[in-house]
Amino acid sequence: MPSEQRVDNDLYRRLGRAWWDDDVGEFSTLRFWINPVRFGYFERVLRREKFLARGQRRLLDVGCGGGILAEDFARAGFEVTGIDPAPETIDTARAHAAASGLRIEYRIGSGEQLPFAEAFFDHVACCDVLEHVDDVDRVIGEIARVLRPGGLFFYDTINRTLISKIAVIKVMQEWPFTAFAAPNSHVWEKFIRPAELVALLKRHGLEQREMRGIVSRRNRIGALLEFRRRRQGKITFQELGRRLAFQESDHLECSYMGYATK
Repeated sequence: MPSEQRVDNDLYRRLGRAWWDDDVGEFSTLRFWINPVRFGYFERVLRREKFLARGQRRLLDVGCGGGILAEDFARAGFEVTGIDPAPETIDTARAHAAASGLRIEYRIGSGEQLPFAEAFFDHVACCDVLEHVDDVDRVIGEIARVLRPGGLFFYDTINRTLISKIAVIKVMQEWPFTAFAAPNSHVWEKFIRPAELVALLKRHGLEQREMRGIVSRRNRIGALLEFRRRRQGKITFQELGRRLAFQESDHLECSYMGYATK
């Protein structure tokens, strides 16, 4: 959905060295809250679809950031390539992979123009990215182009609902007593409704297979109080994530993930 307001993607350059720091909100939320849920789901899908047994392990992580998801795939035995437009972020990803003893190829580049041949990858992941780009259709088209027939496309993104406006924009970015994220780190108008994503996938020859939500076990009042405690410096982001206890769900009203096949 077009929007006059632009996402501040420059923060991934400004904070590019901080991806693996334990208490930086923009990144700790991914590392400690979301990634364990989404990677657990993706790994289960791969086992269910029997791809792990087939040896089809060449995987591209589009918008890889500091390598949080890429490293999980590498530890699971995949031959991972990560691509991201922020040089500072790629430097951090390379350094952390090397220090962790992981072989991951990282490149600077954008999802709108992937520097790879057609059908080069067995699988592609694009997580916490689609709500940040200016041309979602073009990114999906490029992903479909480099994905081999029969391969899996994994994603997560944010639904454009009242709940996501309150949780992601108001609570995390705007309300002074709870906010921790930089202004415009997300823009609500750029969030993607599931039906919109399914239509884009279909346009580029990708068949939607499943969607799952990512939600907190805490009730909304309890969650707000925990955000307030973090804002006051009483708990870390890691502890906040433990208390919020995110899990896989049938509810897609805020964050959701899924996969499609080519």
